Amino acid sequence: MGNYLFSAENISKSFPGVKALDKVSLHVEKGKVHALMGENGAGKSTLMKIVMGMVPYDEGTLIYKGAPVRFLSVHDAIKSGFAMIHQELLPFPELTVAENIFMGREPGGILPGFISKKKLNEDARQLLKSLKLSVKETRLMKELSVAEMQMVEIAKAISNNTDIIIMDEPTSAISGREVTILFEVIRELTAKGIAVIYISHKMDEIFQIADTITVMRDGKHITTLPAKELNDEKLIQLIVGRELSSIFDKKNNMPGETLLEVKNLSGEKFSDISFVVKKGEVLGIAGLMGAGRTEIAETIYGLRRPAGGAVYIRNKRIHKPSPSVSIKNGIGLISEDRKRTGLVLTASVRHNITMASLEKWSGFLLDKRKEQKVSREQVQKFGIKTPSAEQTVNNLSGGNQQKIVLSKVLLNDPEIIIFDEPTRGIDIGAKTEIYKMITALAEQGKAIIMISSELPEVLGLSDRILVIRNGRISKELAAGEATQEIIMQYAMI
Repeated sequence: MGNYLFSAENISKSFPGVKALDKVSLHVEKGKVHALMGENGAGKSTLMKIVMGMVPYDEGTLIYKGAPVRFLSVHDAIKSGFAMIHQELLPFPELTVAENIFMGREPGGILPGFISKKKLNEDARQLLKSLKLSVKETRLMKELSVAEMQMVEIAKAISNNTDIIIMDEPTSAISGREVTILFEVIRELTAKGIAVIYISHKMDEIFQIADTITVMRDGKHITTLPAKELNDEKLIQLIVGRELSSIFDKKNNMPGETLLEVKNLSGEKFSDISFVVKKGEVLGIAGLMGAGRTEIAETIYGLRRPAGGAVYIRNKRIHKPSPSVSIKNGIGLISEDRKRTGLVLTASVRHNITMASLEKWSGFLLDKRKEQKVSREQVQKFGIKTPSAEQTVNNLSGGNQQKIVLSKVLLNDPEIIIFDEPTRGIDIGAKTEIYKMITALAEQGKAIIMISSELPEVLGLSDRILVIRNGRISKELAAGEATQEIIMQYAMI
């Protein structure tokens, strides 16, 4: 159909009890960026897994370069000219950057069966240089930040002489500078005729980089339009199927007493941090990737050991902070990396929701009936889309996993709640729900710390904003005086 490099025609896929895709079509042109958008659970990932040979489909046809294809494995898809960069990274941590990039395609040495380490490292060095990345090719992957790992994955995909690159939330863990580099790379790739299927929930990115936008909802194709024919408002309405009256519904609360005070706190990647958070207040924390924001949050909560300074809750100093001490003292943390520190992926929804609060409603023995009741209530309250509370968390979408983390933390009814990148990798509808939740919690008198790389949500929800640069507070701003430009100025200078 048409002069397309790749087409998916009327693809359907069912899992037990769920119709994941219902006659979905997608047409991708050579040398274009085709954005694929929709809420979590819309079917985007399932469609891309089918394209990459990871999941078999029930009905429909895949057409590549004018001929029907059916990839039986990821290897088949890669060999044919497809590559996919996943949102959740799966590197080989004990191997070097160069070894990860050329895994399975290592240059041969003088003797058969041997690898030329010299050529391997030189090829990786040249590739990284072409992408303007400062990552050393001989470093081990486990030594890299999440942002650096993401850029290595992009380098790996680009190195494979692909015709189509699928990028699933490629900027969810990289900084503004790295996003700029990525977009430059994408433009260079499309200029060479490579097609990019780009999955993201970030509206500003989509309108910067996409030529065409396809919207999916509830496993169905809704529309495909040129990006220039859409704007934020129209796109949001297509994605969620309704108008959102207000993304941010911030109320002007009068902050009460101080609930949390941090005095001269120092630790890994930060030093001499002092601030207070009051009852009913949302304190936003902004800054570039690597500025030390997450390290500050994790040290307050007790996941990291402080090098100096102190944390006070209601004027009482917390000695030897730890997660269990924090929970007992009314602090909750919604962590940045839900898969690493927020969830037990192989456990059930029920177990994940209740694991941090069993003491509160169980006696000497676990009251399983009560645990099941509580978990069912939380699933309903937070609108978690799951066949049952016994479903394994790893089978759910990112947005639903994030709701489980929120449910787990809030079940303890903490007075002080730290949100670290609460909307990372989730869709606009789920984001709006989380924004309303943060606002409602502040109205109830909770003290909120919200760390975010998305400046519109920092500006839209915060009463005060701390800007962190190189591990220090470079500026404190009242909500009324803050703009994106001012925040970036203090984040970078």
